[in-house]
Amino acid sequence: MPIGLSAAEVERLDAIVSARRKVKRGAALFRSGQRFESLYAIRTGFFKTCMASADGRDHVTGFQMAGEIVGLDGIVNERHTCDAVALEDAEVCVMPFDRVGELSREINALQHHVHRVLSREIVREHSVMLLLGTMRAEERLAAFLLNLVQRLHARGFSRTELVLRMTREEMGSYLGLKLETVSRTFSRFAELGLVEVRQRHLRILDLQALQRIVDNPQSSGH
Repeated sequence: MPIGLSAAEVERLDAIVSARRKVKRGAALFRSGQRFESLYAIRTGFFKTCMASADGRDHVTGFQMAGEIVGLDGIVNERHTCDAVALEDAEVCVMPFDRVGELSREINALQHHVHRVLSREIVREHSVMLLLGTMRAEERLAAFLLNLVQRLHARGFSRTELVLRMTREEMGSYLGLKLETVSRTFSRFAELGLVEVRQRHLRILDLQALQRIVDNPQSSGH
């Protein structure tokens, strides 16, 4: 919610996002090719976005959590370019895009907020490209885990403990790594005393060391 809105403006914004939708685990919020009509603010739950690659396999393009927005991919061509699938039971606020557009033209703070959200998405895309283009397996996984805890921490969660909502295979798909590589890298991090993994519960034991792997690749034991 953008800060700096008057009570009346908040009320008008509320009127737009009053529709809520529940999405069961494994179900799609929208599919690639579907007509774009709304943005979705995630209230609870966790999503992955994915696209079918040329060989027909799903390629994970991102993970979204409560407090984030999905559906931005549809703005350009008025059609969604990916699937958004719930990784656990979730609830979203539906924001019809034409109404958001109308209101943001009248309320400066809202327009600024929409631009910030779009800008953040572009920056995220660029960091993922950098991640996949230049980093080795250990750096990719370390950067991914750091990004995840950072985003959760910004939403009031622990800085060092999290439940991984995605499978290792989905992580690998996102990071451009094979499943075995993801598992091997997790094991290596555990051996080095950087993390502790129990099924999907992950505890980061040495945040600085993970950060060093990303900042100084040479020091990651290669």
